[in-house]
Amino acid sequence: MFSINIYLKLAIIAVCFIGGAILTSIYGFWYAFPFFLIGLVLFISYVLLGTVQSAAQLMQSMDMEAADKRLKMILKPEWLYSANRAYYYMLKGTIAQNDKKMEEAEHFLQLAKATKLPSDNERAMVNIQLANMQANRGNWTLAKQFYREIKDLRITEPQIKEQVDQFGKALKNSGNIKAAQSGKHTGAIMNQSRKRRRPRMR
Repeated sequence: MFSINIYLKLAIIAVCFIGGAILTSIYGFWYAFPFFLIGLVLFISYVLLGTVQSAAQLMQSMDMEAADKRLKMILKPEWLYSANRAYYYMLKGTIAQNDKKMEEAEHFLQLAKATKLPSDNERAMVNIQLANMQANRGNWTLAKQFYREIKDLRITEPQIKEQVDQFGKALKNSGNIKAAQSGKHTGAIMNQSRKRRRPRMR
């Protein structure tokens, strides 16, 4: 997908508006109109699209700090086009998760989930992250709820499919662990009960 470097875009916007203002003062508005038009179109695209695409590219190279700085260049996240706003929340959630800020990560991922995500792949990605967070907290009931939502989605990305399969296996293992723990606990209670019932030796 074609994109202009964000710094170049901002420079062109500044040149167009400054150049347009100079031409207006010298020759009149209609001579400067093309400059104002180009500057306005680029500025609107900056407001609606933000820096999400370039931040995602930085994240792919695992430069989380640079990706976060790039996201901070967005003028106002609430003004982003819905798909880009969802991606913004996803990226912020992933960055927070990488920094071990789990509450902040969950907040942003829930916002991404509530926003209109462009495809089932993104919905599955958000849900699997939320499910993993709940599993790490030991909240398997909520983790299973997020997992069930994933099963209804049409996932085409092999990497996401693999993550979903791995989490499904983890859920099965969690059930075995719970059963084992329950069995040990029950056995301990029964042993204690037998000890109490054992008659004294005379």
